[in-house]
Amino acid sequence: MSANTYEGFTAEERAAMKEHAQDMKTAKRRASRTDKAAQAAEAAQDVLAKIAEMGDSDRIMAERVHAVVTASAPALAPKLWYGMPAYALDGKIVCFFQPAAKFKSRYATLGFNDRADLDEGEMWATAFALTEVTPQVEERIAALVKRAAN
Repeated sequence: MSANTYEGFTAEERAAMKEHAQDMKTAKRRASRTDKAAQAAEAAQDVLAKIAEMGDSDRIMAERVHAVVTASAPALAPKLWYGMPAYALDGKIVCFFQPAAKFKSRYATLGFNDRADLDEGEMWATAFALTEVTPQVEERIAALVKRAAN
């Protein structure tokens, strides 16, 4: 088999796609039976439940990221995205927390989608590796999230 042979999606990628499909089904069912405030509250509970399932290191960081994001940018609504905690503005994902365990990475990731207003000239970062969430990291996350939500 040559090095250029496509072998398909990894098991982790397939699992993430399945989680995304389940997230979409849950959101659709929820939309058909509840009001917007109840939907948002249930989505936030889903995020907290997903965080609680994480291993120690990822869980501790995800809890801090969640607290910082929700305090710094209250306009962002927590929701699951590919089975990861994410934060949306008008239904569009702005940022997300990807646990290290998700794709067997050596670090967790705080990522920003193109909806995030982080533009800085011709090139800017859209993802940040996290190995620990210190007070200094919290300050940086807060500043990035505030900026992204504008």
